[in-house]
Amino acid sequence: MTAPRLSALVVAHNEERQLAACLERLAFADEIVVVLDRCDDASAAIAGQFTERLIEGAWPLEGDRRNAGIEACAGDWIIEVDADERLPEALAVEIRETIESATPGHFLVPFDNYIGSRLVRHGWGASWGVSAAPRLFSRGAKRWGRQRIHPSLELQGSKRFLKNRMDHYVDRDLSDMLARLDRYTTARAKGLRDQGDIGSFTGNLRRLISRFLKCYVVRRGYREGAWGFVIALMAGLYPLLSYLKARLAEAED
Repeated sequence: MTAPRLSALVVAHNEERQLAACLERLAFADEIVVVLDRCDDASAAIAGQFTERLIEGAWPLEGDRRNAGIEACAGDWIIEVDADERLPEALAVEIRETIESATPGHFLVPFDNYIGSRLVRHGWGASWGVSAAPRLFSRGAKRWGRQRIHPSLELQGSKRFLKNRMDHYVDRDLSDMLARLDRYTTARAKGLRDQGDIGSFTGNLRRLISRFLKCYVVRRGYREGAWGFVIALMAGLYPLLSYLKARLAEAED
């Protein structure tokens, strides 16, 4: 019986700072596919050192570029990795062993999230970081939606969990996190305007409070000290700032 083939997929936009460190951990796969979205830095040259399977183009929506990468993969199974993530050897071994006998479907991969060099394990969520995500999947079991930011997922087959964690270097410092909040809310505001319903101020103010409490209390962000407070605050501000950007843009039209 032929062993299942594994594709490793990385989607990147101007990731020259992190791309090599990500790709060098994926040599265990049968192929590496890199999608380069509007890159004007050295990302293409760096990716070319690890694979010939480069897909270059311009995709306004995140889901579309990720779907293009999935469609380009030839493997029976696909492991999807972002440029700011590192796949440890123990996880690579577990993936190989798992797909040998797994039935079609998807596996959630747990994350260790870092800010700079600090591991921050608690408090993530509410559109501001995740503790696990469906990254290993069989062909046809995963498809991304067409939202501008945090696209939805269509998942097929059984849902299972891997044990070993992916290392995720989320932000370098607080300034990096604030810059990410600005990017995310700008993209989300455009999405709200595209769908024709930006919501209400009072509704998003309530979401600020509920998301903060969910991250800081329910998901135990308080255990991370100041970083837990900041993560909960970012999660709460995300919908409110997105709404305000959309509202102000409408007023200028």
